Amino acid sequence: MEKVKDWNYKMIKKIGEGGYGQVYLCRNRETRQKVAIKMITLMNLTLGFPSYVIREVSILKELDHENVVRLLEVRCSGKYVYLVFEYLDLDLFTFIERQKNTTDSLIVKAILKQILVGLAYCHSQRVIHRDLKPENVLIDLKNNIVKIADFGLARPFGIPTKYFSSREIPYSYKSPEELLGGVNEYSIPIDVWGVGCIFAEMINRERLFPFSKRFDQMSLICSLMGTPTEETWPGVALIGDLLRRIPAYDPVDLAAEFPDLEPDGVDLLSKMLCLDPNQRITASDALKHRYLEGVEYVSFALRPSPSSLLSVICLGQT
Repeated sequence: MEKVKDWNYKMIKKIGEGGYGQVYLCRNRETRQKVAIKMITLMNLTLGFPSYVIREVSILKELDHENVVRLLEVRCSGKYVYLVFEYLDLDLFTFIERQKNTTDSLIVKAILKQILVGLAYCHSQRVIHRDLKPENVLIDLKNNIVKIADFGLARPFGIPTKYFSSREIPYSYKSPEELLGGVNEYSIPIDVWGVGCIFAEMINRERLFPFSKRFDQMSLICSLMGTPTEETWPGVALIGDLLRRIPAYDPVDLAAEFPDLEPDGVDLLSKMLCLDPNQRITASDALKHRYLEGVEYVSFALRPSPSSLLSVICLGQT
């Protein structure tokens, strides 16, 4: 990481890299606080700040919630922009990997609830995240808090799709309306679909829709949820040219696909993975679902043992 004048952070190591820059774990020299610094390279200084940087910073400056990652500072130096974020222990993808052989319903519910709380807040502020996946959900193991991160693709409501960034979004978490195309404007249902995919991944500990091509991905979705028709998704014929090549699948029994998930959980998952975005449950309504009734925060701490099993300790219990 390039040195910055009067920079008060010491780099510890690089912890990530993406199409828009690199991420470093650093420590504040005075407070000893760990932070994550995203270093973005400005490819053409004559064009000024890239719109995606301005967008991410402006959105994060407006968001203030326990379940949304905090942007602490922005610094520019030469051809680099530095975004300083609070540092959390690990992302949900790593968390799921570490509990490969176990699924604990209390942990799943607690994590899902916090994601939905954060997402409902974003939607109340008229912000669509657009890139929800386990890698963009961070976990604070000490305080048992989950935070939504990486708002590089986030948008305010009502932006026409032709103005959306071409930055690649993994097909694994793209909603049917995104895969089919032809929609003039995306809204909050695309985020709920992403959370539904995350929910399923926490239960079965593998990606629900793992394909990397649009047709294969949509075919797999239809094979699970059923191929949409005008009866099940009014208007789909106007945007669904891709569907003409997909067989007319019937929906499968989700309870059989997710044997570890209780009936209320299956019902919520089906509502989050509803193909018609107009009928898909909202984040705020999902929080009122029976599956999440009475859910308390739990400890996400890892047991200090070679097996790295997860311990679950309900708050207020021993």
